[in-house]
Amino acid sequence: MTKKAKIGIVTVSDRASVGIYEDISGPAIIATLNDYLTSEWEPEYVVIPDEQDVIEKTLIELTDDKGCCLVVTTGGTGPAKRDVTPEATEAVCDRMMPGFGELMRAESLKFVPTAILSRQTAGLRKDSLIVNLPGKPKSIRECLDAVFPAIPYCIDLMEGPFLECNEEVIKPFRPKAK
Repeated sequence: MTKKAKIGIVTVSDRASVGIYEDISGPAIIATLNDYLTSEWEPEYVVIPDEQDVIEKTLIELTDDKGCCLVVTTGGTGPAKRDVTPEATEAVCDRMMPGFGELMRAESLKFVPTAILSRQTAGLRKDSLIVNLPGKPKSIRECLDAVFPAIPYCIDLMEGPFLECNEEVIKPFRPKAK
């Protein structure tokens, strides 16, 4: 029996701390993952303020305590002083995966020249992959479309749950055994 994957979805917003924020980015990630995945999965969804210590604590809780094999963040990746999601991600990760950020920026540059301002990154914490996405739903989908084909295999290599995908929507890459 395949174990159900837990996936963390974290919306980071400085407006979250004042309680007047309606999140559209987190639901966009959930909708995209529902489009991609045919295997069972459970979201661990939170909206938190753009504060590095809060982001770090949330990432640790989702990976270490809740057992998420994948944590996807949205927001806090730009050049503004309050944008600290990449710093929080780097602080809690054992190893960084710079190819994710490189590919997301390259993909986003096809649509907007300001993609060079983005600081998305990804890293590994124990048995979990953490990926930082931009904050706009359109950009979220574009970036996930680019990097998600590598995510199921990354989770496989970390001995996480087997993520099955709707290959008419997204085709994961898993090397064939020799």
